[in-house]
Amino acid sequence: MSDQSGPSHFEALLEAAYRDYENQTGMTLANHPLAYKLQNCDTVESVTAVLREQTEASSEIRGKDNVLKPLKNVLSILHKLSSVDAVGFGQHLGLVRP
Repeated sequence: MSDQSGPSHFEALLEAAYRDYENQTGMTLANHPLAYKLQNCDTVESVTAVLREQTEASSEIRGKDNVLKPLKNVLSILHKLSSVDAVGFGQHLGLVRP
């Protein structure tokens, strides 16, 4: 992978992460219950609401707002970047766009 750059390197990393997740859990990300909920999200706020619901259901996460606030900021930035089609940049971020 060292000879790859840009979007193709990012895609290769994502694919490796997907395979690793599937090997460790026996479940694809597409079949995860949270993926079904996130598929219906079309705004940063709706994604944040689903994630807030998940963190509130977990007793293991401390400082939940400390986790969600930066995550919402990242989602907002990714959403803005994904709407930009400068040199196909938005096309590659479409994978993370709500």
